[in-house]
Amino acid sequence: MDIRGAGAGFRENNFDLLRIFAASQVMVSHAIAHLDIAPRGGGWPMTLLYAFPGVPIFFVISGFLISASYERSTSLGSYCRNRVLRIFPGLWCCILATVVVAACCGFGFMHRGAFVWLAAQLAGAIYTPAFLAHFGMGSYNGSLWTIPVELQFYIALPLVYWLLSAGRGWISGRLILVWAIFVAVGLAASGLAAVPGEGMAEPLPHKLLRYSFLPQFFLFMTGVVMQRYRLHEARWIAGKGLWWLAAYLACVCLMPASSVAHVPATLLLGVVAVSMAYTAPRTAQRWLRGNDISYGVYIYHGLLINLFLEWGLAGSARLLAWLIACTYLIGYLSWVMIERPFLRRKRQTISPTIAATAPPPDAVRAGAGLAET
Repeated sequence: MDIRGAGAGFRENNFDLLRIFAASQVMVSHAIAHLDIAPRGGGWPMTLLYAFPGVPIFFVISGFLISASYERSTSLGSYCRNRVLRIFPGLWCCILATVVVAACCGFGFMHRGAFVWLAAQLAGAIYTPAFLAHFGMGSYNGSLWTIPVELQFYIALPLVYWLLSAGRGWISGRLILVWAIFVAVGLAASGLAAVPGEGMAEPLPHKLLRYSFLPQFFLFMTGVVMQRYRLHEARWIAGKGLWWLAAYLACVCLMPASSVAHVPATLLLGVVAVSMAYTAPRTAQRWLRGNDISYGVYIYHGLLINLFLEWGLAGSARLLAWLIACTYLIGYLSWVMIERPFLRRKRQTISPTIAATAPPPDAVRAGAGLAET
């Protein structure tokens, strides 16, 4: 089952397609939960849907791609500028669209609390204020909690690389050690960071932990490790996506459900994602032609769900088809009109400065059969 794609170049991959899959999974699961269009856990389709959580896939892909971008950035300023151009233009438009939609639904914004909230949202400090507590599902856009987490990842990554290269230069063993530490942190936080049930108050320390990068950083670091060691080129990764997918499904079926099981399950899911990215790696380009609507799908579907709820629309399976169609359309418009024009302003990386000073260990290259680039 060695599908064509082993040894493919770094840039030839299916990550755009995987991100749309992840965004769609989040959208459908949120629609089911909030629009009451299907029972949770109702049969094998729901089990399969929840077996592939989109957010962990996003975090692993982010670690893989952002670490590569950082390694090839000509300066820290260039790295930061590129991250801002990727996240904030689309987010700002979504926030402003939220204000317009909520205002049309009768929520007022001409007061001090609204201006403070708006400034915080535009800066990426996402939260739902008291004056929007009754808008739609009770959260003005529940998916956006990942934005501040992702921003924390972006800040932490240069610090991790500085730690790894401090003193005697890059020491590869430190990378594995850092990864293992954050896997342990993820295991320890898996119970504490659980979302409380409906009507239950969440202690402030638990809430701060859940919105910090700490419980999820092991996923981001998994992507960093796989990119840093070029595991996407390994013969047991590239072209082996279906094998890893089968192994993951077997583990999901056999592994007892628990909060702690989330960590090893999502680690394996991260390997599946990277392997699928380099299995038949030209699929995304053939299907998408370079269009990446995943960010727009992810950040706008929550707003549309709230709009449906404000209109009193719930309980019909047809709503899911409407939600998907409308969200994909808005995601495409966001890509064409907002995201892509700003991404064209990103400074292209010229020299792989960090990559040149921190090559992966020879033992890993030889053992995995990797090729120098």
